[in-house]
Amino acid sequence: MTPQRRRAMERWAPLVLLAAFLVLWQAVVTALSVPDYLFPSPWQVAQQFAEFKGPLLQAAWSTFWVTMVGFALSIVFGVLLGFLIGSSRMAYAAMYPLMVGFNAIPKAAIVPILVVWFGIGIGPGILTAFMISFFPIMVNIATGLATLEPELEDVLRVLGARRLDVLVKVGLPRSLPYFYGSLKIAITLAFVGTVLAEMTAGDSGIGNLIQTAGSQQRMPLAFAGLVMISAMAMAMYELFSYVEKHTTAWAHRGSQDA
Repeated sequence: MTPQRRRAMERWAPLVLLAAFLVLWQAVVTALSVPDYLFPSPWQVAQQFAEFKGPLLQAAWSTFWVTMVGFALSIVFGVLLGFLIGSSRMAYAAMYPLMVGFNAIPKAAIVPILVVWFGIGIGPGILTAFMISFFPIMVNIATGLATLEPELEDVLRVLGARRLDVLVKVGLPRSLPYFYGSLKIAITLAFVGTVLAEMTAGDSGIGNLIQTAGSQQRMPLAFAGLVMISAMAMAMYELFSYVEKHTTAWAHRGSQDA
C-alpha cells in the first residue's frame, strides 16, 4: 500500500466508523422499538436539530465562548506555572504535589462553592472550565522543561548561554509537542467543566438545555445537545492538531510514512 493511499484511508476512517456506528444505533433502536424518552434514535435526534436549530445554536454559542474564556485562562496560568515548576528543582518539589492534590478535588464539589461566591451565571462556568483544564497544560510544560537533556544544557552554558536563555530558546521550543498534546486534552476537559457548571448553576448554554430537556424526558433534544458539545470539542481538537502539524513538523518527521 502506497503512503498516499494509506493517508487517504486514515483520513476517511473516522467518518466511515461514525457512519457504521450510526447505522447500527438506528437499527438496534428500531428493531427493539425503544421509546425515545429512554434512548432516541439518530433520526429522532436529527429531527430535534431541525426543529430546535435556533435554540441549540444559541446555547452552543454561549457554551463555546464561556469555554474559550476559561480555556484561555488555563493556557496562561498553565504555561506560567509549568515554566516555574519545570525550570526549578525546588519549585518542582514544592509545588507539584500541591497541584496534584488540587487536581484530585472533584470539580462537581467546587461548583456549589463557586455559586455562593459568584452567583448563578457564566462565572462558575468560566472558572470550572479553567480549573479542570489547566492541569494538563501545566504538567506537560513542566515535563518538557524538566526533561531537558543535561548534556545539551551543559554545552549551551559553556557557550555562554544563561539559564534563562536555555529555558526560553531551547526548553520552550522543545516543549511545544508536549504543549500541543496538552491542549488537545485540555480543550475537551474545558467543555466538560463548562457543561457541568451550566447543569448545576447555569441559566444558559448547552448544559442548561440538557438539564431542562432531561427533566422533561425529552431525550432526543438532550442527545442533540450532547452531539453539539462533541462536535465543538472535536472541531477544536482538529484545529490544534492542524496547528501542531504545521508548527512542530520537526518533532514528527518520518511518522507519516511509518
